[in-house]
Amino acid sequence: MFTGIVEELGEVIGLDRSGDSARLTVRGPLVTGGAARGDSIAINGVCLTVTAAHDGEFSADVMGETLNRSGLGALTPGATVNLERPLRHDGRLGGHIVQGHVDGTGTVLDRRSATGWAVVRISVPPDLARYLVEKGSVAVDGISLTISALGDDWFEVSLIPETLARTTLGRRLPGEVVNLEVDMIAKYVERLLAGRLQ
Repeated sequence: MFTGIVEELGEVIGLDRSGDSARLTVRGPLVTGGAARGDSIAINGVCLTVTAAHDGEFSADVMGETLNRSGLGALTPGATVNLERPLRHDGRLGGHIVQGHVDGTGTVLDRRSATGWAVVRISVPPDLARYLVEKGSVAVDGISLTISALGDDWFEVSLIPETLARTTLGRRLPGEVVNLEVDMIAKYVERLLAGRLQ
């Protein structure tokens, strides 16, 4: 489990495709410190298993399902990514409960900036829109954010200077694809209510 509080901006070293899967290698000295084979690290909100770690870099295998459901397959060497290690049992839940199981992708539609802050509008697929509520939580590229405005097929998030400086959303431009993970509690509630109504 993650919290959506990005620990480090990493750099993609390589994405080596092999059929319908790939091996992703990322430089991230902070999150790699103490990382061992089998540990989890979230890359742009996608929970991946470390297969190797050495000298501030780590590798992870990415299966076809993950490549199809997220934007990881479009990463190229030099790309900047959000990195987060899993929440420790004695840690603080600073964001919200993020599983690292990306539900789909959206596209940055608009970006309005002011002195020290920005508002970013992002498209949302119809099958995910029902899980979003104004002032609710959403993970965008693994960043825990509060929805500040909501339409039928879009939502907006307001970004403070800290978020702009420490995450990839400080650099995202209209047309770029982002990973989305909706609140898992909403999905559980929907499933439970559906069973009750039947």
